[in-house]
Amino acid sequence: MPRTAAALIIGNEILSGKIREGNLYVLAREMRLLGVDLRRVVFCPDDVDVIAADLTALRQAHDFVFTSGGVGPTHDDVTLIGVGRSFGRELVRSEEIEGLIRGYWGDRVTDGHLRMATVPEGAELLSSGEIRWPVIMVENVCVLPGVPQIFEAKLRLMRDRIGADTPYVSRALYTRSDEGAIAAILEGVETAFPGVAIGSYPRWRESTYKVKLTFDGLDPIEVDAALEACRAAIGPDDIVEVE
Repeated sequence: MPRTAAALIIGNEILSGKIREGNLYVLAREMRLLGVDLRRVVFCPDDVDVIAADLTALRQAHDFVFTSGGVGPTHDDVTLIGVGRSFGRELVRSEEIEGLIRGYWGDRVTDGHLRMATVPEGAELLSSGEIRWPVIMVENVCVLPGVPQIFEAKLRLMRDRIGADTPYVSRALYTRSDEGAIAAILEGVETAFPGVAIGSYPRWRESTYKVKLTFDGLDPIEVDAALEACRAAIGPDDIVEVE
């Protein structure tokens, strides 16, 4: 069985629609490359109690949890407080992060800047020559910023720590058939190939095809066999493309 992951997306600005969430796609893609199954995504407000409760439930049920957002210098950046509360840990000042902050802002440093040096006691700080500002990790929880460019860079830093299992294999079949016509075929193929997840995605007003079928699994031979079984059952006249 593949390892599992969950995401906790934090921020009133996401829930209110003020900011478009931009990190989930990047996380899902990275997990598949590492052979990790992203199973749950939870959105929550900037509320310490809610963050702590949601995080506790997720981290107890998954191998990894990735948080996004709420780690800046302002009053509503309370993610690390919530992480500490979830683990029952006090917050402490990290000398390493404080040194980076003071080195960057110099005489312009403020108490707000230094808030970002406060971490749950016992947290690991992961950095590299390329990424000097560390990723904060508490047991199986990885705390990442909400800014998409920084989120993606820090997520790449986690690759060695997470380690790669067998990556997922994904193939696709484009057909002129509608979903109702092929529903029984898909059900039969998924039963025959339980290790392959089959997705069906209709396309509205698309001139070239009606439904895109995806086949995802860890065994490329089984994935290919499932696709070919669907392809044969649908028939060549309704197949547009295979990828």
